[in-house]
Amino acid sequence: MPHTYRQEKLGELIAVELSDLMRTRLKDPRVGFTSITRVEVSGDYRHAKVYVSVMGTPEEQAETMKGLLHATSFLRHELAGRLTLRYMPEIAFKLDHSLEK
Repeated sequence: MPHTYRQEKLGELIAVELSDLMRTRLKDPRVGFTSITRVEVSGDYRHAKVYVSVMGTPEEQAETMKGLLHATSFLRHELAGRLTLRYMPEIAFKLDHSLEK
């Protein structure tokens, strides 16, 4: 099933808001320099895969992913305060290696 326009726009909005939250509100020292490359929202808007690119060594990338996994519920809660949606999608962070290639 191809992505609909609403899924793409919601993914872009989630990416913008998560980037701002990670830059301003997230104080976890494990989270290094990260950038969100894309967000894929499922067809029922209940799940979102957030692809992040992390600068640094593989060890630093692993620590950043652990920090993001730990902060997922906080980020989802803060995102719910910024977006008006019936259901806030479950967030899953995935490491994106496309920029390294």
